[in-house]
Amino acid sequence: MSLKTLVDMCSHLQNASKAKLGLTSIRSTKHSMHLATALHRAGFISSVYRAGPHPPSEEEMLTKPMEPVTTANVASRRLWLGLKYWDGKPVLGACRALSTPSRRLTIRPEELARVVRGFPTKLDGGVMQGLALGECLFLDTSEGVLEAREALAKKVGGTLMCRVS
Repeated sequence: MSLKTLVDMCSHLQNASKAKLGLTSIRSTKHSMHLATALHRAGFISSVYRAGPHPPSEEEMLTKPMEPVTTANVASRRLWLGLKYWDGKPVLGACRALSTPSRRLTIRPEELARVVRGFPTKLDGGVMQGLALGECLFLDTSEGVLEAREALAKKVGGTLMCRVS
């Protein structure tokens, strides 16, 4: 994933949830779709739908399949993400990109085990704090975009993408 796209996606999701938007859109790329699907699996967003530049209706999202991306429509496709709220507060409170265009952070399974258990761990790019309650860490691995606990179960490391709470 382009790390600039990752940083833009994280800041957009954080701003949209603070503004209490129900539906927001981001550029549709393969990697954005993988991260959005991982966020959906983790329960931070309610829906992921690929459509055109105008927001789809709820009925359209439930009944119509996602539009395929072709060379003719690739520039106008957007990913529409439904944001979740609990008691008026956003479920996705903070979304922080860990790898940046100038600094790509990778983690091995041994280091990932310490982070998941909540212990700070020294990486090549500095010290990473352990996960607190309610936090998730997403990695780009050889198996796709996985949450840290899924990556640990599969015993794979990868590039750190973002930390969500």
